[in-house]
Amino acid sequence: MKTLILGLGNPLLGDDGVGWRVAEAVRPQVTNPEVEVDCLAGGGLSLMERLIGYDRAILVDAMTTGRAPQGTVSCFDLEQLPDPTASHLTSVHETSLKTALRLGASLELALPQKVLVVAIESQQVYDFSEELSPPVMAAVPKAVQCIVATGWLSPPVG
Repeated sequence: MKTLILGLGNPLLGDDGVGWRVAEAVRPQVTNPEVEVDCLAGGGLSLMERLIGYDRAILVDAMTTGRAPQGTVSCFDLEQLPDPTASHLTSVHETSLKTALRLGASLELALPQKVLVVAIESQQVYDFSEELSPPVMAAVPKAVQCIVATGWLSPPVG
């Protein structure tokens, strides 16, 4: 199955760059030729367009909910997204990813049937910095483990 692991965010805005860091940490562990790892700074429609042609996807992003300690890693299906206005899964300048995916489906685009989200609770997402805060940096290996646990990084056995 063609799979995309996509780190979201902006690596110049502090903790907002955690999705990129996780994607780069996952890249060396991928042995399945059907898995691509990439990073993207966009959301909404541009994110939906990036997903075209994949059977499944894992989106990794900072999320600011205020409901969990900074650095908490959450792994869930996109349908379970607790706050549709969180992080790069939506944008104030365009539609949410869920809405964009519904639009893509209505246009019969080849979009993933399975989309997982790996979210890292972050607070410092507007600070001009290439550094992650200590709690968010400590969450990177946990987020990587969440992705490894899917079993998607290695070719299927048999």
